[in-house]
Amino acid sequence: MNDQTIIECQALTRDYQMGEVTVQALRGLNLEVCQGELLVLLGPSGSGKTTTVNLIGGLDRPTSGRVIVDGEDIGRYSDTRLTDYRRRKLGFVFQLFNLIPSLTAVENVEFALALGDQHGNGNGIWDNAMEMLTLVGLEARADHFPAQLSGGEQQRVAIARALANRPPILLCDEPTGNLDVDTGRQVLGVLRDFNRRDGVTVMLITHNQAIAPMADRVIRLSAGEVVSVSVNETPASVSELDW
Repeated sequence: MNDQTIIECQALTRDYQMGEVTVQALRGLNLEVCQGELLVLLGPSGSGKTTTVNLIGGLDRPTSGRVIVDGEDIGRYSDTRLTDYRRRKLGFVFQLFNLIPSLTAVENVEFALALGDQHGNGNGIWDNAMEMLTLVGLEARADHFPAQLSGGEQQRVAIARALANRPPILLCDEPTGNLDVDTGRQVLGVLRDFNRRDGVTVMLITHNQAIAPMADRVIRLSAGEVVSVSVNETPASVSELDW
């Protein structure tokens, strides 16, 4: 991690209209994420975590305020440019694995490579897909369909797919939410490896406070606002988490 800011949210608000009621999901939120950081965004359901990640990911637009990524205000992007931004800058990992059930593990990763039109180091798409599956420890399961994989294996395929085009930023929304403790540890270990080995900036949102000690920094949200920011001078290893 270095001190260079890669993501900055400035006075973000996001209002949703529910009939005659206006719901304020974010209320002037400010936060920064440093390049190469593993940041945990922590808070209960309804605190604004997912809304924040959706705005950073270009999946939604703020009611007011700005999202600056690599020095550019993505709120000024057209829909076409936002699509390109998501393909080139971001990887997404969700609580639901969202794998294509009719494709094998390697085909799911190949699909992401084909969409991104970035085939990495000059090797073919299949070679690069297999490299990603090897990095998450699933090369032996490459020809299995999602229904033939455990939950943890499916999530690791989802991570391989999210990182297939080597994006600098990985946004993870409750990536261990559907997993048991041991499997969740495996998935967190994979995320930590990509962060530490490859310098991928990881923003992980969760309601699970037990995950917080592995982060470089922890930002806590409540009712759409940042209520605290804490730094872990010596982040815990995944095996040390008191889950």
